[in-house]
Amino acid sequence: MKSFEEKRFALFLAAKDSDYVKKLYGGYFNVFVEAFGDDGERWDLYRVVEGEFPSLEELEKYDGFVISGSPHNAYGDELWVQQLCCLLQNLIVMRKKVLGICFGHQVLCRALGGRVGKACGGWDIGVRKVVFSKSLHHGIQDIPSIAPIIECHQDVVWEVPIGAEVIAFSEKTRVEMFSFGSYAMGIQGHPEYSKDILNNLIERLVNNESIDRAYADAVKAKLMESEPDTKFWKMLCKGFLKGRNSARDYLE
Repeated sequence: MKSFEEKRFALFLAAKDSDYVKKLYGGYFNVFVEAFGDDGERWDLYRVVEGEFPSLEELEKYDGFVISGSPHNAYGDELWVQQLCCLLQNLIVMRKKVLGICFGHQVLCRALGGRVGKACGGWDIGVRKVVFSKSLHHGIQDIPSIAPIIECHQDVVWEVPIGAEVIAFSEKTRVEMFSFGSYAMGIQGHPEYSKDILNNLIERLVNNESIDRAYADAVKAKLMESEPDTKFWKMLCKGFLKGRNSARDYLE
């Protein structure tokens, strides 16, 4: 059996690094490792958006996988998205831990047979209060009933796969989280984001005309008045990936 110090994880990066994140953090990979990593672990990067994937043999080396967010949609026909779906299906068969974040949450749903698409209510950007169902409590202890998280998405899970369970929702998004057995979990929000990363992303969305300036300014104003529970969300993701079932393991 592997010791804790020998654990190995991989990030499937589904977005290109922004200039801002490269300058301040050295890239999204560092953001994720800082959020979810622990001393003594090995984390590897696969830029799946650029067609970089591990082989089936390499998958056996890992204890868990994280799929990042992306400006691309999870229901598209791009070759790399289809390849990612196939890879995720293999990981599920192998009973590997898989955590999907935003786009990752949606593409994991698609790979498992669920349905994803555009949200009827349009963009959801800012800090959103996520409400947990009681079902999560019997898997991980010390879970609050509500935890704020950073959101930035216009696509959502429409229908979870057969055998999956919705474990959190918000006033705007019906499926904020879902689980599939004990080895796959999707989170619509961004537990890895800080508010400065979101503010920069908002500006980029304005510049590429995805959102208008008035909406962006309103979101930024609200963002100044709210805070995500970053400590809790990082704990939750670590607990899932590493098989720990108590918040106290990370909050002490």
